Amino acid sequence: MKKLAVLIIALVATVNVFAQKNIYSFTVKDIDGKPFAFSQLKGKKVMIVNVASKCGFTPQYEALEALYKKYKADGFIIIGFPANNFKHQEPGTDAEIKSFCTLNYGVTFPMMSKISVKGEDMAPLYHWLNEKKLNGKMNSTVKWNFQKYLINRDGTLAEVFDPWIKPDNKKIINWIEAK
Repeated sequence: MKKLAVLIIALVATVNVFAQKNIYSFTVKDIDGKPFAFSQLKGKKVMIVNVASKCGFTPQYEALEALYKKYKADGFIIIGFPANNFKHQEPGTDAEIKSFCTLNYGVTFPMMSKISVKGEDMAPLYHWLNEKKLNGKMNSTVKWNFQKYLINRDGTLAEVFDPWIKPDNKKIINWIEAK
């Protein structure tokens, strides 16, 4: 009976996290294994990107870093989530991924621990990003590495951009620059 009560409490807590219309209730692990609370991003515009080191879109790291450097003082942040969901294009450990991003692209924007962005083991954050019943905005599907999710200053989902849309696309820039 005690196990059942604990299970019910855990299920209710999970449902409550998913029912949030903003991103601020999520906490994930950064690439060094430390907790990263999205609540610390209140008031910022956020781009969430699932990334991979061995993908045709991997050179987008360069444009992502340039965008981050240009707009971070204006309250814009990029959060990278390594994922190995597409043809095993991110096989490395967190330490290997961090080293690759730093050495090859000079990445300074926050990188998180590797997660799953689709399938049965999809991370709760990606459920929120992709399900209208959770984010209140739209349904989407992660099509490939380097899909971009734009989060408004109030923590709500603004837009989703497919992987082949470059980070410096005019629509993305306009969104970042809009007050």
